[in-house]
Amino acid sequence: MSYIHFDKTQLINLNYSLERETIRSNRSGAYTSTSIIGCNTRKYHGLLVVPQPQIDSQSHVMLSTVHETVIQHGASFNLGISKFPGNYSPRGHKYLEDFDSEPIPKLTYRVGGVLLQKELILDTNRDRLMIRYTLLDAHSPTKIRIAPFLAFRGFHDLSKANTYINKKYKKASNGAVFHLYDAYDPLFLQVSKKVDFVPAPDWYYNIEYIIERERGYDYQEDLYVPGYFEFDIEKGESVIFSAGLTEADPKTRQNAFDKEIARRTPRNNFENCLKNSAGQFIRQRDGDTRVIAGYPWFGWWGRDTFVAAPGLTLSTGNPKTFLDIMDTMSRDLKGPLFPNVGSGVTTNMNSIDAPLWYFWALQQYIKYTGDSKTIKDRYLGKMKGIIDGYLKGTDFNIHVQENGLVYGGEEGKALTWMDAVTPDGPVTPRTGCPVEIQALWYNALCFYHELTGDEEIASHAAKISSTFEKEFWSEEHGYLADFINGEEKDWSIRPNMIFATSLPYVMLSDDKCDQVLETAKAKLLTTRGMRSLSPDDPAYKGYYFGDQISRDQAYHNGTVWVWPLGHFVEGYIRLHGKSGANFIQKIVKGFDGVMTQYGVGAVAEIYDGDPPHRPKGAISQAWSVSELLRMMDLVKKI
Repeated sequence: MSYIHFDKTQLINLNYSLERETIRSNRSGAYTSTSIIGCNTRKYHGLLVVPQPQIDSQSHVMLSTVHETVIQHGASFNLGISKFPGNYSPRGHKYLEDFDSEPIPKLTYRVGGVLLQKELILDTNRDRLMIRYTLLDAHSPTKIRIAPFLAFRGFHDLSKANTYINKKYKKASNGAVFHLYDAYDPLFLQVSKKVDFVPAPDWYYNIEYIIERERGYDYQEDLYVPGYFEFDIEKGESVIFSAGLTEADPKTRQNAFDKEIARRTPRNNFENCLKNSAGQFIRQRDGDTRVIAGYPWFGWWGRDTFVAAPGLTLSTGNPKTFLDIMDTMSRDLKGPLFPNVGSGVTTNMNSIDAPLWYFWALQQYIKYTGDSKTIKDRYLGKMKGIIDGYLKGTDFNIHVQENGLVYGGEEGKALTWMDAVTPDGPVTPRTGCPVEIQALWYNALCFYHELTGDEEIASHAAKISSTFEKEFWSEEHGYLADFINGEEKDWSIRPNMIFATSLPYVMLSDDKCDQVLETAKAKLLTTRGMRSLSPDDPAYKGYYFGDQISRDQAYHNGTVWVWPLGHFVEGYIRLHGKSGANFIQKIVKGFDGVMTQYGVGAVAEIYDGDPPHRPKGAISQAWSVSELLRMMDLVKKI
């Protein structure tokens, strides 16, 4: 049995199987995602979801799903499943025997004497999905019918039946081409053998996405089925169905499928699952290399990119991709700020910490490679521009105070990673001097001085160092304030103070670092990461659920995050060395079980603050995966 496997008992139990989702992406930015039984439960699910840059910067669902039918002796057995009001139809999951994920998602169906295997894979560099059907066993002539459900809509939206859809299609080699709306690329649906396309255009109304309903969003859509493809299949034969934005050569599909499998990192253990998942976040398109922050709904985020890039690339032995990411992001620098979200004309720059994480990411490159020359040659000017911008003052009232601390914030804006905003404003505004920003600023100044010997920069570092402990430390509390704004000091216990113990340059004494980490260990540490607020706090929310506002209010007020755990581990190892190895290894090993939960083979964005710490948010998050890989590296290097 492979590392990730589900049996028939698990698959036919909808309460179990619909909570487990697959996500696979490729370098071009396309992805395929659904539940392990093929029933879409989110509007973000789809077999082929691709960028459409001529429309916007978002991904678009082109092919939502397919329903396959096995035909023998004139009897039809539909293997598909979708949710309609009041019922699931056609309930093809009852024919499933097992689900395997090594090296790619593989479903096996049994219909009487028919044993049919279905494997899915994305072309690494093209916007194309391939599904291979293999008839493992059959006792009489067998046909397969494939009905494609087309969406042609943004992944945040829902499709509705309309009269202006283009129902015409063109022939393609062993298939057909559909172009439902002018703004979109055409979709080529093809089969690797001669096939009949039978036009039978129809709308399927009110398909429901149960997770969207739970999240308080619109959850019903209409999908267009233009007809179906039908072909004979013999015992032992494999036939490939492909869906792509360009025409494929049907004769090469089998070879192309096998080559793609050979390129995959095995998912035969926990570490390999992490490495495989790490590659899913790297998007290379139109000369840019970017980190997708999470699947299925995130794009690229500046902060997430710099936090995640070292673990995704350096920990997996790929420094070239790291530099490609940093080159791409460096082109997005505007003054001293990086985009919080997006790129080019669609950017949102409200991130006080993204420019400072840029320094940390570059430090990690030197740590892994020993190559400081490349960093100086490529990025020194960018680093100096950031430092100068903070010293002079920039947007969002970001500036360095007389006492050396960095201040930021203005009405209605959330500038740190705790950035949830409701109609009432930021949930955790943290206007003033947030603790992690001071730690990152000091680290950035020291790193720049390390590279250049600039004594003026060293004097700024000395100034904040002399101020930091006096302003943020409390002997009474035994930990650091979360932020300071004038005379106001916030003593909420949050993971932000951990970064003052973990960065390459630290202002705190070892004794105070130890007290910070012990407080975090006692109040914030869970088996799934760090709580964003202590359960002792009146504002603590132990469960992340409900509509958008309810979820936003819990997002940074108790919800568990994986990524700060990497800095807790780094701070802990810095203090305890080998004596802390067993403790850290136990933490990392505890994540083994998540590979068969929620996002299969991946790590979730967040978890509930209260046990059993159920996975929530995005099913696969870049900095969750990256920091686990980096933690494993830290333990290995003790």
